[in-house]
Amino acid sequence: MDAAVTPPIDIIIVNDFAHINGGAAKVALHSALALARTGWHVTVFSAVQPVMAELTGNAIKLICTGQEEILTDTNRLRAARQGIWNSQAAARMGRLLESCDPSRTIVHLHGWTKSLSASIIGEAVKRKFPVVCTLHDYFIACPNGGFFNYRTGEICRLRALSPACIATNCDKKGYPQKLWRLGRQIVQQTAGHTPSGIGHFITISSFSRNILAPYLPPDAQLHYVPNPIFAAKDTPADVAHNESFIAVGRLSTEKGVLLFADAASRAGMSSTFIGDGECRGALEKKYPDATITGWQTEAEVTAHLRQARALVLPSLWYETQGMVVLEAAAQGVPAIVPDSSAARDGVVDGQTGLWFRGGDAVDLAEKITMLKDRALAARLGQAAYDRFWADPPTMEKHLARLQQVYGRMLQPQVTPQPAMVESTKRQEK
Repeated sequence: MDAAVTPPIDIIIVNDFAHINGGAAKVALHSALALARTGWHVTVFSAVQPVMAELTGNAIKLICTGQEEILTDTNRLRAARQGIWNSQAAARMGRLLESCDPSRTIVHLHGWTKSLSASIIGEAVKRKFPVVCTLHDYFIACPNGGFFNYRTGEICRLRALSPACIATNCDKKGYPQKLWRLGRQIVQQTAGHTPSGIGHFITISSFSRNILAPYLPPDAQLHYVPNPIFAAKDTPADVAHNESFIAVGRLSTEKGVLLFADAASRAGMSSTFIGDGECRGALEKKYPDATITGWQTEAEVTAHLRQARALVLPSLWYETQGMVVLEAAAQGVPAIVPDSSAARDGVVDGQTGLWFRGGDAVDLAEKITMLKDRALAARLGQAAYDRFWADPPTMEKHLARLQQVYGRMLQPQVTPQPAMVESTKRQEK
């Protein structure tokens, strides 16, 4: 018997931001819109404005607390308190849940660490509402959200919240900030019942699932639901006649942007950065020949991809998926990704792109040099294109899998069809 449920069911989509500012928000808000269009009762629960225009007038109930992102709030004391426990958001969530039926309502978490805090999760758990969390990052386990040591610029392989973790100064702002993050994590785990009170988790790559599974409750249900990729099918880009190697995303330390600029320089190739961030000044100073466009619209990013020889995702940290790799593949553009990142799940090494040794500029330069071969670039790009469009991760498929997950949550006695959702119980290690 199929465990899928049909609308109307109340779905509360929780995301810090009421607008798209990254991959997690894009998935959260676009899936909310898609669910509403197909008859679900959808509430978007958020904190940070502005509100995406599409969220108004699309049968979606919107709750936005109108609060600041804790990172940019100039009132640092308020930000510190809010980041640990957002009482205002908790009260709003409590009032919302009072009007809902736990047997017909699901709370779906996408992001809460930038403004909302785990206070809203605590409200749902104590009222016994079923909760599912999409694991867009590593905050469910790691205090800084990335298993990354910003002081050494390397992946952190310590057990989160172990004595060694607690003693390590890994935060980019120093050890006092690390202590605050530790405090937040403890409050999240205790008063916020996170992850202990969450019964279902959505993973977006096998790589990130393997890292996070040991930190989740022993009886948690793990569901693989790939992020939807928004791409219109076009002819493959003519990568053989393109020259630039490009990176897309935030210009920050953990994203490895300086590593990419160094490697491209070693290989004698041009580098283009689509994005902005804290490392822009360092890039401009050390690599004046690099092109930095700043943030671009989705259409502009697609245009840049189609003018590239290859996409380079140089991240120093794990990532959880690396959606841009699949966005590039949809255009017939091969990708070069680190073997230490979840982005490798989207690349068949030597067939649809290339892997390089994570953090190794020399090896990355060698891979860039390999793609000076126009025929090789064209072959990899065509293979990436064919692989993507053979089974594209569309929003329709994403919704079908979500429906299976929601059915599992509301009808736990029914076994879902494995063709629609891959659910596994975490084995204790």
